[in-house]
Amino acid sequence: MRPIDAAAPLPTRYDSLRGAYGPYRANNDLLYYHLDIRVDPEKQWVSGKNTIRFKMLKDGTRIQLDLRDTLTIDKIVLGDKTLKYERDTGAVFVDFPETLHAGQVYSIDFYYSGHPEETGRFGGMTFKKDPSGHVWINTACEETGASMWWPNKDQWRDEGESMDISVAVPNGLMDVSNGKLVGKTDLGDGYTRWDWHVSYGINNYDVSLNIGDYVHFGEEMAEPSDAKLAMDYYVLPEDLDKAKAQFAQARGMIEAYQHYFGEYPFIKDGYKLVEAPYSGMEHQSAVTYGNLFKNGYLGRDWTGVGINTRFDFIIIHESGHEWFGNSITADDSSDMWIHEGWTTYLETLYVEYRWGYDDALKYMSGLKPKVTNMRPIIAERGVNAEPTQDMYFKGALMINTLRSVVNDDAKWWALLHDFYQHFKYQNIMTEDVVAWWNLHTGMNLTPIFDQYLRQAHIPRLELLFGEAPGMVMYKWDADEDGFAMPVKVGTADHWQIIHPTTKWQWMQTPLSKNDFQVATDLYYIDVNKQ
Repeated sequence: MRPIDAAAPLPTRYDSLRGAYGPYRANNDLLYYHLDIRVDPEKQWVSGKNTIRFKMLKDGTRIQLDLRDTLTIDKIVLGDKTLKYERDTGAVFVDFPETLHAGQVYSIDFYYSGHPEETGRFGGMTFKKDPSGHVWINTACEETGASMWWPNKDQWRDEGESMDISVAVPNGLMDVSNGKLVGKTDLGDGYTRWDWHVSYGINNYDVSLNIGDYVHFGEEMAEPSDAKLAMDYYVLPEDLDKAKAQFAQARGMIEAYQHYFGEYPFIKDGYKLVEAPYSGMEHQSAVTYGNLFKNGYLGRDWTGVGINTRFDFIIIHESGHEWFGNSITADDSSDMWIHEGWTTYLETLYVEYRWGYDDALKYMSGLKPKVTNMRPIIAERGVNAEPTQDMYFKGALMINTLRSVVNDDAKWWALLHDFYQHFKYQNIMTEDVVAWWNLHTGMNLTPIFDQYLRQAHIPRLELLFGEAPGMVMYKWDADEDGFAMPVKVGTADHWQIIHPTTKWQWMQTPLSKNDFQVATDLYYIDVNKQ
């Protein structure tokens, strides 16, 4: 998980240039990439080109792309014209000798080379050896940015419509990337090129290389539409038997998420699990896996309540991102709770699908100690800001709270399904989420979303009892003035819904202060009894 800090770090110039959707990003619409590269394991070197196709939205003579300044730009060409460019930290401002016209489509080839810097939580791009001594090269760059190893429009708001990935590696090695394997070609010089086609939009940090001495096995799964979903698994030879046993969980995972949200979103590309030397990442249609072929998270009971050891956390969580993070993507990293809060909630849905509602609530309760409430979940926008890890656990607890506010499970399941279906294959922000839920529930949920996402503290239910049973005063202590969330109180076998606001109200009750309960497993709140 990401580090916890009380104050967000000040953005650097690099972060500002990468994070801002400035005029030279906004003047064009990305359509397509073809990343065509050669990877030299001995020299730890990458070279090749990215063909970038885009449509101009405004007349202009400049666009902004990104490539870390640790890598060399060999040339950028439009047809037979070599283009001039300016570099500023990670930003690359490409200049055209003549005006590019709105509505017209253009294609440039961006040639580059160099040794990608190993950086970030999972190394960005790492050149390692597997336990048997074979080459093992992997990428994982959500935090550091895809431009640390390939040139692209390194932000989330604008995805292409499709992508091709061609990776030449020494003979005897395999590259596993996103999408569907088109084929492999012996180049006659000791290298083989592996070609993959991605039939959908893909966010840039999902683009992945996995180069190694892999073996493959797979299966097919019938989809509700009668389509066949290819499920392919790539692991090191010595792990084949363990993988065949552990990866059997993938089918049940897909069945569970399809039950709630609809078909697997990338059927044309298939679903893959690819062994990697780190815990795992949600690379679209090529989920990377390093969870030791054990249940839990790296063999641990992740939520500490005795349920996580029933399933493989990485298979269930990282694959959940196929629905939230990959199919539905935030416009800006500031709103990454749309990826992580929802996918953490999907873990609880998987538990509920497999083992029932009571275990799902128990699993949810194990998330509470992980929340810090030190700063808001939504980070500063436009500066490549990294939100606090509360986006995972507090985000999921907020969604569970929302279910209790709706207080009608038949309606809740329909809303969940329709929410996902409405936004799939789109890039959205929190405002889009809130507006949809307000419209489709007929409630004003904005103060609830704002309290949990834009404020550091969770709401606290203040309860003031008299000296004798018979009456209790109640109100919300919340930062949002309009906060008026209903909540269940009383006893577990006889809940009563009250509607506190931030002003004192009172109710009659036969219960004493000690007997008067609040359904804190259904709502993520604090309670203060006086």
